Amino acid sequence: MTGKREKPKGPGPHTLAIDVGGTGIKASVLDVKGRMAAKRVRADTPHPLRSATLLHVIDGLTAGLPGFDRISLGFPGVVRAGHVVTAPNLGTADWAGAPLARQLSAHFQQPARILNDADVQGLGIIKGQGVEMVITLGTGLGSSLFSDGQIAPHLELAHMPFRKGLTFEDYVCNAARKQVGRKTWNRRVRRIIETIRILVNFDTLHVGGGNAKHLRGDLPEGVILASNEAGIIGGLRLWDDKVWRLVPEGSLRSPFTLVRRS
Repeated sequence: MTGKREKPKGPGPHTLAIDVGGTGIKASVLDVKGRMAAKRVRADTPHPLRSATLLHVIDGLTAGLPGFDRISLGFPGVVRAGHVVTAPNLGTADWAGAPLARQLSAHFQQPARILNDADVQGLGIIKGQGVEMVITLGTGLGSSLFSDGQIAPHLELAHMPFRKGLTFEDYVCNAARKQVGRKTWNRRVRRIIETIRILVNFDTLHVGGGNAKHLRGDLPEGVILASNEAGIIGGLRLWDDKVWRLVPEGSLRSPFTLVRRS
């Protein structure tokens, strides 16, 4: 539990924004204008990671942060109606069906909203003009798609077959980068980009994530690098009701099937 905290400077309500990744978990508190009220904090992602462990890590991260009125969390998997459906890099068997939004809210005694981490990053990146896609290069591969600022249903592009028995994620994940070297990995990323261009005919492709810093040379037409802080900043937009109403996973009325945890 958070205990009583001093509220930060800047206009409220203040949002605790959390970005959960396969390698690291990051957090900060944002004012209503999206400005960080404190420097972003980070902890390594424990493995295995279950919901109780995640709450414990967030407790540690928030110990030095100011107070907040609500919580946003980006999670690396399919999220619907506040529940985790899949968690490919954390263990779907441990997470499927977890009511994470409700768990966060009960633990911190504040309202909470959660969404796929790449979707949250996308909300912090996009300009709202035309077809925009976001990919994140990190432990795995994240993706989100928008049309004139409206988010599409989440696509698990990462786990689709791509080449020679490899998925998109297998082809450009962090393990692949270390295995094949930076030069080959850069060629692979560009091959992925051109495949995505054929698939969605994007106007702009935003490339983010921790491994975007390893890209070298000019990027293809319509492709731009994104800030690695977008996963935090995007959390504020989960509390823009005009945005949240258009999030397919955000409505409790949306039909979905949860895989039962054993």
